[in-house]
Amino acid sequence: MTKKQFSRTVYTDPKDFVFGRAEYPVKLNNGMIIGGGTVYPEINFTLPPMTIDKTTMPKVIENYREIIDGICKRAIDLEVPGFVAEIETLPPMTFNPRWGTEVCTTVVDIIKEYAAKQGLKGAVRITPNDIREGSELEHMWRGRHWELIFQTFESCARAGADFLAIESVGGKEVHDDAIMYGDIKKSLFALSVLGCRDMEKLWTKIVTVAEETGTVPSGDTACAFGNTALVLADRGYVSKVFAAVVRVMTAVRSLVALENGARGPHKDCGYEGVFIKAITGTPIATEGRTAACAHLSPLGNVAACLADLWSNESIQNIKLLGGMAPTVSFEQLAYDCRLMNTASAKGPDTALLLRDLHADSDSPLDPQAYVLRPDVVLRISGALIKEEGYYRRTKRAAELALEEIETGYREGRLCLSDREQVSLENLQEEIASLPADEGTLIDEVIGDCDKLDPKKYDM
Repeated sequence: MTKKQFSRTVYTDPKDFVFGRAEYPVKLNNGMIIGGGTVYPEINFTLPPMTIDKTTMPKVIENYREIIDGICKRAIDLEVPGFVAEIETLPPMTFNPRWGTEVCTTVVDIIKEYAAKQGLKGAVRITPNDIREGSELEHMWRGRHWELIFQTFESCARAGADFLAIESVGGKEVHDDAIMYGDIKKSLFALSVLGCRDMEKLWTKIVTVAEETGTVPSGDTACAFGNTALVLADRGYVSKVFAAVVRVMTAVRSLVALENGARGPHKDCGYEGVFIKAITGTPIATEGRTAACAHLSPLGNVAACLADLWSNESIQNIKLLGGMAPTVSFEQLAYDCRLMNTASAKGPDTALLLRDLHADSDSPLDPQAYVLRPDVVLRISGALIKEEGYYRRTKRAAELALEEIETGYREGRLCLSDREQVSLENLQEEIASLPADEGTLIDEVIGDCDKLDPKKYDM
């Protein structure tokens, strides 16, 4: 497959850049069109606290059967036009692909039953846990861990999953330290060098599996990078400006999946998906206020501006007053989607009004929300994609994020505390001092990465 080249954004006019519509929608055999005008809920769920081993697998399957049956019943009750169920395998389910496949088969079969009997439209996204971490890892792109991930992909695809996705971790061992110490230079190395190289290898293989199994290679997410920064900023360990810059930088890394054949929808917990949609025109899944079950954030409304799938992040199968938590969460998603779809049905002006209300309610209060505004996303995307090479693009992404934050603050559209103003100034100086080429960056940084084994990346 020839690698795709993106040199300009698909979208240029903010009036065309809105939830529910993507330039290149993804069509499924059941009639669902992701990005074709309807925002669908994507429900993500997981087990309650429990041990996963061969003795507990019957209980594991019972939980997943209960979860998806409750969701399908509620989808019928609420007359949902369609939905996506995401299965993020837990580590034991990737280390034992047969277990992950059994879970996937359970979910797929129940959705098919509801489709046959009641006409419910549903699809399944399988997201194997990226287990390429720890002292036993032989290499990022070969060996037991790599093989088990792809056994899980292939067997779940053949079991009926529609979409293949992953939250990949290439460079995470370096980036965790970069975030903890607010080291933007090390962050740049982790994302543009380690992360992008890993994404090329990973997504070339995922796309091959998708072609062989008739599934859709959907997308990756920088959750392990951008969302880690978000959580630490929420707790005051790093500045919000730092987290916002990291978020924009992750877009270059996640774009690699699309360059190597991914077709969307981009995965939910990657808030950088808005940049992917701007550049490639592919549909995206996003999460915001409905993800509070998994993590808090300042992005609850702005995240809905461009959603084609509206997701909740992972929720445990526990009992709430209203019912089991996944069913309750699904209802919340369904109502949000109903509102967005009603706005679209009333015409473009109403849809844009709702989009802008989502943006304006969050973006003045936090730089992490500000850089996700549709107008800001288009400006940043249009400029960064003109650069060539992962390092230059990622460095430019950081510069553009800081420029937008500074302009927003100066013109009164964004509030920054004294601490955040200092962080903005410091980061501008640090980015300006970065080397012009990737080779120099590697030479300057790699010796300081104590947790990195370069041989595992063929370096």
